[in-house]
Amino acid sequence: MEPYLSVIVPAYNEAARIGSTLGSIRAYLDTLSGGYEIIVSADGTDGTREKAAEQAQGDRRISVIGSRERGGKGRGIRNAMARTRGAVVGFVDADNKTPIEEIGKVLPWFDRGFDIVIGSRALAESRIEVPQPWYRRFGSQIFGLGMHLTLGLWDIRDTQCGFKFFRGSVGRRLFAWQRIDGYMFDVEVLSLARLSGHRIKEIPVLWRDDGDSRLDLIAGNWRNFVDILRIRFGGAVPEAARSFAPGAD
Repeated sequence: MEPYLSVIVPAYNEAARIGSTLGSIRAYLDTLSGGYEIIVSADGTDGTREKAAEQAQGDRRISVIGSRERGGKGRGIRNAMARTRGAVVGFVDADNKTPIEEIGKVLPWFDRGFDIVIGSRALAESRIEVPQPWYRRFGSQIFGLGMHLTLGLWDIRDTQCGFKFFRGSVGRRLFAWQRIDGYMFDVEVLSLARLSGHRIKEIPVLWRDDGDSRLDLIAGNWRNFVDILRIRFGGAVPEAARSFAPGAD
């Protein structure tokens, strides 16, 4: 029987905590009905894949993919999404910034007709237990303004929270179109979803910073800016998204 829920865990050099993250995800998903699968997409050389594979031993619900070279978060999730089988699919960060229990807020919205449900740190009801340093919050605000001015998506307050879920057919289709390998894959996927007419629900979630950002403030944000321009002007959004009719699976 196919699982109801597919959870992707992208991980880069997360050996120190991938075991505890997978343990908490399994413990919570075991309380849900419908069955699940977990796909760990782990790049790097610090042993993250090996530790995840230890968790997968004897549990066919867990699989592990990835390589020694860092391919980017967008690529890792794209490769994992192609392997999903769930009626609902999505991804959560390996550093557990948003605990898996928040998925209890996500699933009911699919019954209300939404195609995509994304966690947000920017709504009035969002709970930020540990905030980012002020300079990263300021940088995020500048990024958000530039991104919205370039691409629109004004009704989405937080495009970058790593807690997003999709109807299975929708997620697999969008990530088959998706091409950005780096951090701007979220923006690309949401742009694809908007162009193809999918209903997106942004919900408040619990979030806590762990102080381990992998984004270089200068070089990283320059790459992000270039990727935003690729999405807007460089053909990263395929014509297929513009003509797709929701429900035509």
